[in-house]
Amino acid sequence: MIERQNGTPEDILTLLTTFADAETARQIGTQIVESQLAACVNVLPAVESIFRWQGEVELDAEAIVLIKTTRSRLPELESWLQTHHPYEVPEILVLTPESGSARYFQWVRESVAPGKETPLDKAGS
Repeated sequence: MIERQNGTPEDILTLLTTFADAETARQIGTQIVESQLAACVNVLPAVESIFRWQGEVELDAEAIVLIKTTRSRLPELESWLQTHHPYEVPEILVLTPESGSARYFQWVRESVAPGKETPLDKAGS
């Protein structure tokens, strides 16, 4: 049974962004997790994006990336992405969950605490 946290878990966030390909998304995602700016990065490869860029309608393959972090780590994560993202104007959308697993939220919090190994890491989960 999944425990649900009542109310809005205001400190847990998901940042959505896109990259031109899955390999770039994996490389940057790995750097973000290794630096403890995020607990988890999901790469959803092979999506098609239709968008307007410099007055033209474009169609390109991209990878969607979901980055799980906390509000306290968000400013540093956004700054890091602005510096390292290959796009001139990277998509940075911050989503807040309405509810979810209390244990998962705790894992996210512990995973982004600088220099701290999480209990789940020790258990090998």
